[in-house]
Amino acid sequence: MRKLFILFIVASVFACGDSSSASSDDSATSSTSQSDKNEAPSASGVLSGGPYTLTPFGDSPAFTDAEIKSYSYKDGKFDFTLADGEYQLGAQTADAPNKMCANSAKGQHIHLIIDNKPYAAKYTSSFEYDIEDGEHYLLAFLSRSYHESIKTPKAYVAEKIMVKNKSIVAREPITEPMLFYSRPKGTYVGAKDTEKIMLDYYVINTEIGKDHYVRVTMNDQAKFILDKWQPYYVEGLGAGSNAITLSLLDADQRMIKDMPLLPVTREFSVKNDVAE
Repeated sequence: MRKLFILFIVASVFACGDSSSASSDDSATSSTSQSDKNEAPSASGVLSGGPYTLTPFGDSPAFTDAEIKSYSYKDGKFDFTLADGEYQLGAQTADAPNKMCANSAKGQHIHLIIDNKPYAAKYTSSFEYDIEDGEHYLLAFLSRSYHESIKTPKAYVAEKIMVKNKSIVAREPITEPMLFYSRPKGTYVGAKDTEKIMLDYYVINTEIGKDHYVRVTMNDQAKFILDKWQPYYVEGLGAGSNAITLSLLDADQRMIKDMPLLPVTREFSVKNDVAE
């Protein structure tokens, strides 16, 4: 396993979430000024850049039996069939109280992503969902109650679909490498949920750290290159609007041109006060 690399680029002082000042470089090896020192990862894999720290998650329940056996979409309604086993929709993941990040009171759920839109969290195997007519990328994966994805071959389905009149009329597996954004998302409120915010994403048809790398850009202020597919705690995010951009890099850590749906940027909010 290659060591994790950190790229921290500072061109000027940016306001949080201001994407208009994004760096235009396409290379993962862009130079920094003499004073912009890149901190090496610690033995624990912690990454630091600017005001931000990324710390790998600890182990989570594995749910080795979690499986999406099949699904259908007809007349605007999804029906998923899951394998019977330890993983159950709507249940609280056992270690949720120890994770120190936002947790859903509704329990474990399906993350449904159409193209590069924010995911929809679904807590039952059947639900209504509107998809416009046309071609789409579909990713659905099983999630723990604190939104961490289950990263096993049977816990997800990824297909190119053709939708007409709110029904899938054609479908085929996605065979090319792809990267999908998952978390952070929405609004985080209060000290418990904002101190450590989970960064999680989903990759298919590739091995991170060998065939591809993931570049994470935080508020156009710091860039991190990840060589392991795992979630991270993000610390140092300021109150207000924040933005994270994910890109997929090739084996030489250079931006891949014309990747479907990439790069993807998601804005989310942090509020340190009590929810209204």
